[in-house]
Amino acid sequence: MLQRTYDWVMSFSARPNAVWALVAISFIESSIFPIPPDVLLIPMVLAARSRWLGLAMACTIASVLGGLAGYAIGFFLYDGIGRPLLEFYGYAAKFSDFQQRYNEFGAWIVFIAGISPFPYKVITIASGVTQLDLTTFSIASVLARGIRFFVVAGLLFWLGPPIKDFIEKRLGLVFTIFVVLLIGGFVLLKYLL
Repeated sequence: MLQRTYDWVMSFSARPNAVWALVAISFIESSIFPIPPDVLLIPMVLAARSRWLGLAMACTIASVLGGLAGYAIGFFLYDGIGRPLLEFYGYAAKFSDFQQRYNEFGAWIVFIAGISPFPYKVITIASGVTQLDLTTFSIASVLARGIRFFVVAGLLFWLGPPIKDFIEKRLGLVFTIFVVLLIGGFVLLKYLL
C-alpha cells in the first residue's frame, strides 16, 4: 500500500495542476492542517527537478500567507473565546506574563518553528493571540519558511537521482522517519506549552 501511494504521489506530482495542490497544502498547513507541504514538495521536485526554484517560491509564499491567516485566527478569536475562558479560570494575569515573554522572543520563536518540524500553525495562531508585531511575524515567517523550502528543494535539485533512488529503495524507513518527525513535533509542543 505504501508503494502504491508513493507511485500515485509521484505521478500526480508530474502534472501541471499539482502546483495548485502544493499551494493549497502550504497555505492550510500554516494555520490548521497537520500534514506539512513537504509531502508534495519533495516528490514534485524529484519529478521535475528543473522547477525546484518555482516550487520552493510557491510553497514559501503560500505558507507565509497561510501563516498570516493563522495569525488572524488567533488575533480575532482570542477576544471572543480565549479571553473569557482565561478570565473564567483565573488565568488572565498569567496569560499577560506569557504574552510579554512571548513577544520579547517572538521573532526567534516564529523563526525556529518555521524551519523545524515543530507545528508552525501553533506558532502562527499564538502570535495572533499574543498580538506579536505583525511586521516582526511576517519577516521571521518569510525568512524561516524560505530557508526551509528553498534548502529542501535545492538539495533535491542538486542531489536528485541519488535521493530518489534512496527513497525508493528505503520507502518504509523514509516514511517511518517522516512520521517520527511529525509526531515528535507535536510531542515537543505538548512539553513546551
